[in-house]
Amino acid sequence: QVQLVESGGGLVQAGGSLRLSCAASGSIFSISAMGWYRQAPGKQRELVAAITSGNNTNYADSVKGRFTISRDNAKNTVYLQMNSLKPEDTAVYYCNTDPGPEDLDYWGQGTQVTVSS
Repeated sequence: QVQLVESGGGLVQAGGSLRLSCAASGSIFSISAMGWYRQAPGKQRELVAAITSGNNTNYADSVKGRFTISRDNAKNTVYLQMNSLKPEDTAVYYCNTDPGPEDLDYWGQGTQVTVSS
């Protein structure tokens, strides 16, 4: 099982940028598809970006063209570069395998992103 620690969140004005990082442990990282998810208050967790072991990427329509997911297998790290942030991007951001586990025990603490208007 991959263990995950997210970082890089914060408070930013609309139009600004943030870069999230996810440090993963576990020998299966390099062969795992990984994703960045987010959960806003009162809403379900949603997948916003995913990357395969072969670096193929996919994005939710709401972030396409603004967010970029990448990975460094040598560092067991996944990144999410977020540009042109909007208030509706405000959420707790998590990383995990794609698809993500149903068991909440296998999710990290996430990192809070708050975008002010």
